Amino acid sequence: MRYSSLFGKSIYGDQSGNKFVSHHLLTKGGFIRESTAGRYYFLPLGWRVHEKIRRIIKQEMDATGAQEMLTPILHPIELWQETNRTDTTGFELMTVTDRRGAQFALGGTAEEMIVDVVRKFQISYRDLPFNIYQFSTKFRDELRARGGLLRVREFVMKDAYSFHRDEADFQKEYQRMAETYTRIFARMGLNTVMVEADNGYIGGEYCHEFIVESDVGESRFLMTADGSYAAHEDVARFWREPINLDDPLKDFQIIEQPAWVQTMDDNVKHYGLPKAHYLKNVVYRHIASGEIIIGTIRGDLDVNKAKLEHAIGAIGQLEEATEDDLYRLGTKPGYVHSWGHAARYIGDLSLTTVRNFIGGQKEETTDSINVNYGRDFECECLADIAMAQEGYLTEDTHIPLIEKRGIEVGNIFQLGYHYSQKMAGAVYVDSDGSEKPFYMGCYGIGLGRTMAAIVEVHHDQHGIVWPASVTPFHIYLISLRGREADAAQLHDQLEAHGYEVLWDDRDESPGAKFTNADLLGIPVRLVLSSRTGDQIEWKRRGDTEAELLSYEEVLQRLAAIYQGEL
Repeated sequence: MRYSSLFGKSIYGDQSGNKFVSHHLLTKGGFIRESTAGRYYFLPLGWRVHEKIRRIIKQEMDATGAQEMLTPILHPIELWQETNRTDTTGFELMTVTDRRGAQFALGGTAEEMIVDVVRKFQISYRDLPFNIYQFSTKFRDELRARGGLLRVREFVMKDAYSFHRDEADFQKEYQRMAETYTRIFARMGLNTVMVEADNGYIGGEYCHEFIVESDVGESRFLMTADGSYAAHEDVARFWREPINLDDPLKDFQIIEQPAWVQTMDDNVKHYGLPKAHYLKNVVYRHIASGEIIIGTIRGDLDVNKAKLEHAIGAIGQLEEATEDDLYRLGTKPGYVHSWGHAARYIGDLSLTTVRNFIGGQKEETTDSINVNYGRDFECECLADIAMAQEGYLTEDTHIPLIEKRGIEVGNIFQLGYHYSQKMAGAVYVDSDGSEKPFYMGCYGIGLGRTMAAIVEVHHDQHGIVWPASVTPFHIYLISLRGREADAAQLHDQLEAHGYEVLWDDRDESPGAKFTNADLLGIPVRLVLSSRTGDQIEWKRRGDTEAELLSYEEVLQRLAAIYQGEL
């Protein structure tokens, strides 16, 4: 391929609007170009990388016995209504109406479609288990698209779905997919952490994300130094140490309190006790119903909205209450009670770790002290609704947690009977002739996001440094000082050996060509010039020095780098 003929060359203008390295370099190098917010053109260079990523995923999925297929992009809205997901997806569902008046959802995820096609067949226990997957375009009307390919509204995803007789059979596939995902990302040069995560709107009881550590990642997770525990902040569990359970119970009292005592810090200053001794209330409003939910928690902890949503079965349906919401409750910021308002109270497990709390019934010049859960007040339920923080100890082994950030590149979900029990006819015929619902799992990888993650990890001050497995071309060939004819011959010889060669044949200065080679990040740079004679200048991307090699030596080194990738 001649660079002069390439559509989508590098640009060197102002890229100040691209805050993330991957967005900056992929745009500058001519890999992608933005269409509208959250939607991108994959230019020829970018699509070559994209398809290398796809090939690796396909190879590994096929090796497990999974079978590729394809579902329509337009999903009959009735399927989403059948599972009650038209308003509970965590993203705005995009819909279209055809000329017949039929309404469709633009597929953001494909659980309903896959279950629908499976139930069209009379599946027997003898047909189970099986895993079917696809590469398809997904649409999600995200509130804020950001970071180039890291958060988009339209993207290609590999999503797979497995069907089983029971949980024991599913667990085998779940483990197989976990190992397969680790292999897939390792082949692309990505070290991933398998992190417990929240199923969210997908449904089911548990899932894991595969996260690449990166400061620019949106995923915050907590893990131990030895890697024995890793969990996303939305589900991370921790030990709530007892504060003063040996203290004798004191009588509940209403006491005078200065009006300036408004915050946790004010409490500490006034009473002289650490934050764990005070009650804290955080107020939310249910988006659909308008119902007020109050999370009551120990004062040194923070409420985790995702955990609170799970506790009341309102995934993605809570938002912070406004001052108007508080006024309608008959209160205002800083004066929310731990009981008594016309609201649902959900308490954190930490409420049982303290005796004689301070707070809970604040008025202008008074508050309550010696407040004890179970004696003086109770919530609708106690649940884990607290946000884990660095330094907290693991729930079982009491090992310190370390906070990390990263980019989610894949996830695996236990779905169980979530969809098969909601969708009529999603059953198989068991050995005794009875019909039973499928036990399911699903497994996703975003290809564009994976590409961005690779660049976030593999780059330097000069540009991208592609791993050999996903590079758009194997070789960046440069011809200088009248060596065009020799370069053309070398280009053809290398391609005859199966190598993909991008030949920079432009009438540009050596500096411009070398700069572009570094920007594009192709692993091997070869140069022919008057200085090289009958040899070839060889340089690996990222090395500081070049060396002269014979053609045979070049072939030997290329074979070592790209073994198994041709």
